[in-house]
Amino acid sequence: MATGEEMVTLALKHVGEQYENVLVPKNNANWHGPWDCAEFMSWLVFQGAGILYGCLDDNAKPAEADAYTGAWRRDSANRGKRIEVNKAAAIVGAFVLRFPPGPGKMGHIAICDGDGGTVEAKSHKEDVVKDVVHDRRWDTGILIPGVAYDESVTPLSVRPPTKVVHMGAVNDPNLVREIQRALVAARIDPGPVDGKYGPKTTAAVAAFQRVNGLVMDGEVGPQTAKVLGIQL
Repeated sequence: MATGEEMVTLALKHVGEQYENVLVPKNNANWHGPWDCAEFMSWLVFQGAGILYGCLDDNAKPAEADAYTGAWRRDSANRGKRIEVNKAAAIVGAFVLRFPPGPGKMGHIAICDGDGGTVEAKSHKEDVVKDVVHDRRWDTGILIPGVAYDESVTPLSVRPPTKVVHMGAVNDPNLVREIQRALVAARIDPGPVDGKYGPKTTAAVAAFQRVNGLVMDGEVGPQTAKVLGIQL
């Protein structure tokens, strides 16, 4: 049986490799990028546990299966186990997932090193990196079926971000209007400057993130806010 430690060790060998939205053949053990966040994590699972997970079709040929954070959301509800983020952060090889804001949109996913750190294909600007769970918004932790984990660990105290503006949250309309005006100034259409953080503004933020090499999740956290030139 694969272990969480083995998957993290494998992930660390790919730090520094290129980020790009491509389909990765999950059965190619010699793949060295490019990666996107979901493709990297689904490749790790296949290499470790020999199963397709987090793919649009988990019964497809491994070389053709397309990974997606929305499929990770689906699979984590039906296969394996969802756990609290603070526990995932303390388990070597657990995953943390930020749900995509809607069908066809991008969330984000990373594998945990058990000490509050992550390995992830983060963005065009940062590529594959070691990062942290702290100060970022996550929706759930995930344990994969067929992988051995040490679940006896003490959960970590994960620092939440000071502020993240995203669809579905209770957002300050004045702050949302400021975000929308900043997008207009960047020549990206957020829809009406109405203080409502809906699908159009979310898509505009994701477009801004793509242009600036940021994580393309459609949310405005500290990093995206800084590049937009606003304060949260």
